[in-house]
Amino acid sequence: MNPELVELALRKQRLQIRCSEQRDALIHHAQAFAPVLHSVDRIGDGLRWARHNAPLLSGIAVFALVVRPRAAIRWARRGWLGWQLLRRVRNLIP
Repeated sequence: MNPELVELALRKQRLQIRCSEQRDALIHHAQAFAPVLHSVDRIGDGLRWARHNAPLLSGIAVFALVVRPRAAIRWARRGWLGWQLLRRVRNLIP
């Protein structure tokens, strides 16, 4: 066999081994972020649920406004501030 081909095959194998080691190291280091990413996923799931169940949430909001107006206004203010914060963050991210 051609010595250049053997050298290329060996180099390819070494690179594949090194890539595998780097991939394993990346997976190991990424485990530290797993709880944070899990929380972000749960928040995203909750937002998707809220988006798909908007009429139900609107009914609950009207009921809360009738039964406990001060608490409903306080939660509406928090929701408004959260929505404004989300818009600003979205505008910052390209």
